[in-house]
Amino acid sequence: MSPTELPSALAATVTPKASPVRVAAGERLRSVGLPGVTLTVRSRPPAREGLPPALYVHGLGGSSQNWSALMPLLDGLVDSEALDLPGFGDSPPPDDGDYSVTGHARSVIRYLDASERGPVHLFGNSMGGAVATRVAAVRPDLVRTLTLVSPALPEIRVQRTAVPTALLALPGVAALFTRFTKGWSAEQRVRGVTALCYGDPGQVTPEGFRNAVEEMERRLQLPYFWDAMARSARGIVNAYTLGGQHNLWRQAERVLAPTLLVYGGRDQLVSYRMAQRAARAFRESRLLSLPDAGHVAMMEYPETVATAFRELLTDTVELNGSPDESGRASGAEVPIVGTDGPASGADRPDRGEVGTGGIGASEAGSGEVGSGEVGSGGIGTGEADTGVSGAGS
Repeated sequence: MSPTELPSALAATVTPKASPVRVAAGERLRSVGLPGVTLTVRSRPPAREGLPPALYVHGLGGSSQNWSALMPLLDGLVDSEALDLPGFGDSPPPDDGDYSVTGHARSVIRYLDASERGPVHLFGNSMGGAVATRVAAVRPDLVRTLTLVSPALPEIRVQRTAVPTALLALPGVAALFTRFTKGWSAEQRVRGVTALCYGDPGQVTPEGFRNAVEEMERRLQLPYFWDAMARSARGIVNAYTLGGQHNLWRQAERVLAPTLLVYGGRDQLVSYRMAQRAARAFRESRLLSLPDAGHVAMMEYPETVATAFRELLTDTVELNGSPDESGRASGAEVPIVGTDGPASGADRPDRGEVGTGGIGASEAGSGEVGSGEVGSGGIGTGEADTGVSGAGS
């Protein structure tokens, strides 16, 4: 799904008139007001008291619904919450109109500081992976472990399939696309996004497809959604050329938390060839390779991702002992482990989540830490993201 541009006026003052967001069984939504931003938080009641907290961050064009397939599989292991980033899902635009990765990271940090839930097990997909990496690098005290699904890290040679969506971040291109696709139905848009984001679009169930169409129709009613998409994509592209300490690869090297990297062999937006580079960049990393997965492995193969996360937690405790106050365990490093993806269709759940957005791009941000927030420098990140909706979500 591609962004279309709206006039540059800040959309925060616009009151959206859209249908309610779908909530899956066992989930609940609440709105959290923070300085300069209001966030919608999707959560599941913890299976018991005292579970370590987990926070999930979606990608460009996505929402907290992108994690609805994975979260219940981690019940009893973590206390799960997923954010709608500003301007996406059910969260209104930020007051300052900042849709950069830095802006999104700042929102995540503000929420964690205000809720006092940190350190958390932090998850991120695509742009959300860049955001999560940024948070883990500048605020290690907030992150116990880091799980990145197709993280949007800079690529010199982007895939041809990601180029068209990246170009939509350029001024004027989105407006042209808007006119070109004016007659497209919600069903057509969802089919296009599914083909782009899924390794095998045939995994999407009829119910999942209907839910995705309903969510697409809801989003089309939001007066600011396309503006948020275009601005986010533009911010990412602007930072693609940044180097030095602001480069996201440099920030990956600064991450102290044990890290699980998940890459799909059929990902059309984040190149599978970046997996080994990422495994080398993150100092305590392990790699889960899923040859048949696309861009949203947590939606395509949630059981496999959940199993890998369980192993990360088990090994972190066994090798490093109990986490210290910063959320990082002390002791031996977790080795880099290459893991093949699901060998058969038996590992594939009968789900139906569908992404509803997609952009290949990059972003601007900061390398400073102060007052619990990200500063105002810059990072470089390659990006391409997903959307939302799914069975029961």
